[in-house]
Amino acid sequence: MKRLLPLLAIALLTVAACAQWSNPSADIPAYNNGAPTKPLPPVLSGAQTTGVYFSHPYQVTAYKMAAKIQPVLHQMPCYCRCDQAMGHNSLHSCFEGLHGAECSTCMKEAVFAYQQTKLGKTPAQIRAAIEKGQWLSVDLEHAAL
Repeated sequence: MKRLLPLLAIALLTVAACAQWSNPSADIPAYNNGAPTKPLPPVLSGAQTTGVYFSHPYQVTAYKMAAKIQPVLHQMPCYCRCDQAMGHNSLHSCFEGLHGAECSTCMKEAVFAYQQTKLGKTPAQIRAAIEKGQWLSVDLEHAAL
């Protein structure tokens, strides 16, 4: 039993570490194919976006952006793999709680989706760009509404 626990821990760490080098377009995380058919849970806002989890201005900005494009985020996958680890069903799920503030992947994808929405892109076009990894170039420090 003493040997099994360290081996299990090593196996879990190996799987988690390998995920960062996976090909994002080969395995698409969970998302919804269309716009929501019922009201979505709210994105955190106001006083909920203060405290230790919101120590950088871009964290609050990402949540404000997410709140403005909730139906779009509902249709986006999240490449931090929170669908597997946390049961999320789309990028929107990340911003219903604190997870979005803790994860640069979630924030970059949300900022990217907001920017692309402002450029007139459809959710399907934005999702295709996210699947290609175009969100990786987002600079959170310069994200602005």
